Amino acid sequence: MAHEAQAALFLMLALSLPVLAVAALVGLVVAALQAASQVQDPTLSHLPRIIAVVVALMFLGPWIGHEIAAFAVQMFTRLPP
Repeated sequence: MAHEAQAALFLMLALSLPVLAVAALVGLVVAALQAASQVQDPTLSHLPRIIAVVVALMFLGPWIGHEIAAFAVQMFTRLPP
């Protein structure tokens, strides 16, 4: 049982990391642009990050769904009859 829980946590980390990396990268770029232009509008910091995450989820969604489905099939085949 512990191996399955560890595999589920690792899968969750592996699937969320690309989207989090996109959000962090866009946040860093926006923060640098805000610091350079001295414009400190809160909307400018959140809107590009939200758009980037939505776009990343659009592209990564099928892969994420496939990995979750494959993990579910693997877990259900391990169940005793």
